[in-house]
Amino acid sequence: MNVHRLLAVARKEAIQLRRDPRSLALAFALPLALVLFFGYAISFDVKNIELGVLDESRSTASRALIEAFVGSGYFTVATRLDRLDDAGAVLGGRRATLVLVIPPDFAEHLAAGRPAPLQALLDGSDASTASIAQNYADAVVAQFSTTHAAGAGGRALPLDSRIRIWYNETLQSRNMVVPGLVAVIMSIIAAMLTALTIAREWERGTMEQLAATPVHRLEVVLGKLLPYVVIGLVDVALAVVAGVFVFGVPFRGSVLLLAGLTLLFLLGVLGLGMFISAAVKSQLLATQAAILTTYLPALLLSGFVFAIASMPAALRGITYVVPARYYVAVTKGIFLKGVGVDVLWVDAVAMIVFASAGIALAVAAFRKELA
Repeated sequence: MNVHRLLAVARKEAIQLRRDPRSLALAFALPLALVLFFGYAISFDVKNIELGVLDESRSTASRALIEAFVGSGYFTVATRLDRLDDAGAVLGGRRATLVLVIPPDFAEHLAAGRPAPLQALLDGSDASTASIAQNYADAVVAQFSTTHAAGAGGRALPLDSRIRIWYNETLQSRNMVVPGLVAVIMSIIAAMLTALTIAREWERGTMEQLAATPVHRLEVVLGKLLPYVVIGLVDVALAVVAGVFVFGVPFRGSVLLLAGLTLLFLLGVLGLGMFISAAVKSQLLATQAAILTTYLPALLLSGFVFAIASMPAALRGITYVVPARYYVAVTKGIFLKGVGVDVLWVDAVAMIVFASAGIALAVAAFRKELA
């Protein structure tokens, strides 16, 4: 290992990058643009749920219940029904997600202190939205019941349940999405950047010059990685700044710890990209392979979108070899929980192993022979 030769390779790669505006745009502009775009576009919050109302009671109590639904901020009265038979057409025609049916004797039951019947019909074609709408409806009805019992001078409820949510107090999906986006976006961008390096040398015919130099394979790999490591750290810093100041995501942890663990993650992903580049020797094939091996696993198997604990056992086993799984845990832990090495050491060790494997694979695949 010769530091001077390594830095010379790094300088050569930096000069090539500077002369390639498309690579520079991919390196700097695209990650920030993707964070901003997906940060605004991806949201698991469900608001303005279209509500259909069949009020057969037409009483003060029924109107108060409807106002409670609207006042919650989650429901909007989209249509009013004249009879129950119209519910199928309303739900089937997507004019409402939930139909609230208030029977004629609703007010009488409340006045007599008896449980008042109530029915909610949900469109289950979108199971996720239906489940969330059901939870919101249950909460509104529970709050309405508590308020009515207190106003009617009823007895206090036997349990006083008070729920407090930590780390994401407002349950905004943006606070969960943005930290995970950093991992997903950097997985694909980092791998694509280095997937073009060695393949570009072969396609441009400059591999002969590189092969003629007395540079060890490890020096070539590390020298080519160095500029992209710097670019990756800058991209993550820009994404963190955008997350905090544009999206208002709290950052409660250590900047230095995030930088250190980000370095490990980048070394692994960049090494994987260089391994692909050395193995296929074609920029087109290298780009496609980088997308296939980084983007899809990072999106689907990292815990960013789907909870790993809910996956089948076979898929849970595969997630252990997806580096984004560990980096998603790191970003969420540092952003939202402010945890340290005492909690993240397992993820750190996994990324050290992945970084070592990525660089080792890149060195093993790189050949200076022209045959």
